[in-house]
Amino acid sequence: MTDLAARLTPEAWAVWEVLFARYAAPGMCNPDDPQPCTSGTPTQAQIDNDHRNLAQRQHDALLAVGRIALMSGEAGQLNGLPVSVIIRTTLQDLESRAGIGVTGGGTRLPIRDVIKMAGHANHYLAVFDRSTGSALDLFRTRRVASPAQRIMLIARDGGCTKPCCTVGAYGSQAHHATTDWAQGGNTNVNDLGLACPPDNRAVKEGGWSTAMNGRHEVEWTPPPHLDTGQTRVNTHHRPELLLRPPDDDEPAGETADPAQPGGPAPPGDQVA
Repeated sequence: MTDLAARLTPEAWAVWEVLFARYAAPGMCNPDDPQPCTSGTPTQAQIDNDHRNLAQRQHDALLAVGRIALMSGEAGQLNGLPVSVIIRTTLQDLESRAGIGVTGGGTRLPIRDVIKMAGHANHYLAVFDRSTGSALDLFRTRRVASPAQRIMLIARDGGCTKPCCTVGAYGSQAHHATTDWAQGGNTNVNDLGLACPPDNRAVKEGGWSTAMNGRHEVEWTPPPHLDTGQTRVNTHHRPELLLRPPDDDEPAGETADPAQPGGPAPPGDQVA
């Protein structure tokens, strides 16, 4: 549960007070109803059976108004994708109805909420079999990652892959991690990784370099004068990686060449 406190300008409150008067009225947007009333007038039974307090009704109204905005299709695009909720989870968690899903912004959702949200329009659910990456390959047919690839990158990486960076997936770009496009690199999911704009630009000759290891994790190597033996992989967005046994070696024959640098993605090569 995330707490929310805000101070609104008179103009902002003037907008929300009428929205709350509509959507936070007794009987409206009640998640306990089999068919919540989000338009029209709630039935007398829905009003009588609404035992939420005002704060709870306003919370549910915020959720309903947000859903209406997302489902309207009027929110435009965010770095090349329709403004949508993108969630990653595993097949095991879905089948067991346990565990969590994680959004592109880093919010952790109980699996019951993931299943509920998957039934609404304009959301993307990426399911993994407890592994990383997906062979959505475009090779040299195009430079910019496709929407399907961007969704998978958001789900796989969770955010900027540079160690210690906390920028989430919604604020990151698609970066050619193994070989820059200008140097003959392919636009394949297994060759791409998420990077926030400043870190993306830091990958250049004489600067940082990137490579993909055998677990499809982007590894970052600093320039020699900044190399203090620090970690090469960012686990901020994927803390579950810290639970991997220390002797869990990379698959044989799949270790990336750490000397093979990636280059900065061109300005239009964006995701999330």
